[in-house]
This record gives sequence, structure tokens and C-alpha cells, in this order.
Amino acid sequence: MYRRVAIVTDSTACLPPQLTEKLGITVAQIRVRIGDRVDEECRVPVTELVGALREQLDVTTAPPDPGAFFWAYSDAAASGAEAIVSLHVSTGLSETAGAARQAAAQVRAPVHVVDTKTCGMSLGYAVVAAATAAAAGGDVNRVLSAAQRTATRSTELIYVDTLEHLKRGGRVSRATALLGSALSVKPLLTVADGRIAPLEKVLGAERAVRKLVDLAVRRAGGDEVDIAVEHFDAAERAREVLRSLRDELPRVRRFMLTQVSSAIGAHVGPGAVGVTVSPV
Repeated sequence: MYRRVAIVTDSTACLPPQLTEKLGITVAQIRVRIGDRVDEECRVPVTELVGALREQLDVTTAPPDPGAFFWAYSDAAASGAEAIVSLHVSTGLSETAGAARQAAAQVRAPVHVVDTKTCGMSLGYAVVAAATAAAAGGDVNRVLSAAQRTATRSTELIYVDTLEHLKRGGRVSRATALLGSALSVKPLLTVADGRIAPLEKVLGAERAVRKLVDLAVRRAGGDEVDIAVEHFDAAERAREVLRSLRDELPRVRRFMLTQVSSAIGAHVGPGAVGVTVSPV
């Protein structure tokens, strides 16, 4: 389907493939390295990654190759797009936007690379907002406005079993990781100013997950919101969070349950659950 503005993002947006296909969104894949093997994250089975993390193998992530962005932008221009909006994970967490800008400089079509200063479904819902505006015939300014409004108003709330994986990847400081080093203390995190930031410490996993729900309900308030529950190797825990939110939030336009991208999973570790609250 022809659109004046094409939408590109990266796989940390955590959007289900059927949704990106429906909305015409192009997704560049973050790369995951396990030992000496490097591949696009969509080709790394979650079970393999979970096993590697539990065995404490060397796991790292890297932005998509700039060539992936170059061909995505070139294909969009060849399809008649007048402009391209490329929305990405925070530069405080990844160099993905830099790779996108490198590719954008090599194509003739105008490419607007946006550091959304967030990740996960906060990025995902911003991408959906942009694609919806584009599908309605919006020009590039309208598309950018829709994306930025959603990204800046959305909140990421994250439960992790341990901060060890985030510490290894450099996403939190060693001092922060030590605050949650006791096995019984479970950290709750958020994304602030484009970086992972501590939110609260709660004694015990069950209480921490309950607190996660409480914080999400408080953040939603009485507004109409979109809600996403994301997890990494914690499907049952995520379903429990979703059930609780369904019971406690009366004004939800859209619920989504999804497993996070492997690139995010490599940093938050098995057992992690996140909630995105995105005011409509």
C-alpha cells in the first residue's frame, strides 16, 4: 500500500510480526552475539539465549548493520515514499540510531532518524502511532508529532530477577547493581532520560510483581491508555500481571502481551517482566 511517509524501526520495539506487516513497518534487526556466533536476533531462538545466560556465557548485542538501514530506506524510496521516519531505541542504551543516521546520509530520500529515548513497547507504541498517522495520509510532520507525543508520554516499568545481566552489559552501574545483589531484594526499574534507572527495591519476587502492577495502575490514573505486558522467559508471570491489570484498569484501549526482543532479553535476563503504560 502506498504511503507518503514510510516507517522504519528496530527490533527492540518488540512489535509482533503480524502487526508490523499489517501496518507496513520495516524492522531492522539488532544483532546478538553468543560466544563467537553473531546473528540477527530473529534468528537466535529464545531457548538458546536463555540457556546461554543461565550458563553465564559471553552474550552481547550490537546495532543493525548500517547496510540493513540503507536497503530499508532505498526500498521505501523506490516504492514512492516522499519521506522516511526511522524510530529507534534510546542512544543511552544502544548505538542503533547512529547506524541509522550513517545509512540515511547515503540515500537521496529525506530520512528523519528519531532517538525516542526509550525502548520496548514505549518505542513500539510510538512506531504504531507513526504508522497509523502515515496510513491515514499524514505528512511527515504529522507522523513525527504522533510518534514523539506517544514516546514522551509512555512509561516503562520493569521487574528483573537480578541486575547482573544489566550490569554486564553496562546498562546500569556497578553501584546500582550492588543495591539489588541480595537474592531476596528484587529491583523495579524504569527508563528515565533515555537510560535504565532504579525505581524501587522490594523484598521478594511476589511482592515486587504486585508493586509493578500497583505502579502501572497509578501511572494510568483515570486516563485512557494502551497497555503492554512484556516478558523474557516468564510467560506465566506476565499473564498474571495482565490479568491483574485487566481487573484494575477500566479505561484501556488496547492490551498487548508479548515476549521482548532477544536483544532486550540479553540485558534484563530470564524472569523479567515489564509493563508499558501509554496514554492515548
